[in-house]
Amino acid sequence: MTATTPPVADVIDHLVGIAPGDPLDRLRAQREQARLNAQQSYLALFAPKPPVPEGFDVADRFAVAAFVTALHEQPEVARFYAQHLAAQRAHAGVAEAIADEAKRAAAKGPYGRYPAGPLSAEDTAGPSYAVADANREALGPRLSAALVHAQLLVFHPRDASPTALQALLDAGWSSTGIVTLSQLVAFLAFQIRVVAGLRTLARHPITSVD
Repeated sequence: MTATTPPVADVIDHLVGIAPGDPLDRLRAQREQARLNAQQSYLALFAPKPPVPEGFDVADRFAVAAFVTALHEQPEVARFYAQHLAAQRAHAGVAEAIADEAKRAAAKGPYGRYPAGPLSAEDTAGPSYAVADANREALGPRLSAALVHAQLLVFHPRDASPTALQALLDAGWSSTGIVTLSQLVAFLAFQIRVVAGLRTLARHPITSVD
């Protein structure tokens, strides 16, 4: 059974620790549309209006998010998504398997090969990733395939290929689900960068936002 949790009023404010009236609150208010769009993107991915695309339920979305944010080495953000995963009442062992896989999948990157040409000089070999057999039962074939694909997008973006997409299809993912999965990974990268930037500003107090 999937549970629902009340959405945070503004996730980025929550993750940074921005309170109403703070200098960073006033700074973000200068780009109100960007602020709104970021929150609406979060809601569309993690609190979607019914019907949710079959096979990519909210619990699995939080599972992928907990995994991806851990790969980005953002413990506070990863904790936020892991807590929401726990609140979803995911299948037994999923949260533990996600935490274990995030450790196993950790890398530096980006790795991969460019098409033959001038950029080939920047080709960088890196470790490949596969879900541990011990975690496959808890995660299931679809979520296992999602983790492999997410790790590919985070650390091996140059190696994205039709073969990688076919692996998702073979695991039971629909085309719509694959698009949503890719959007989720991209959104998390954006969110993490915004949070990191705002935290940097928080460490250097703003005296004016005019």
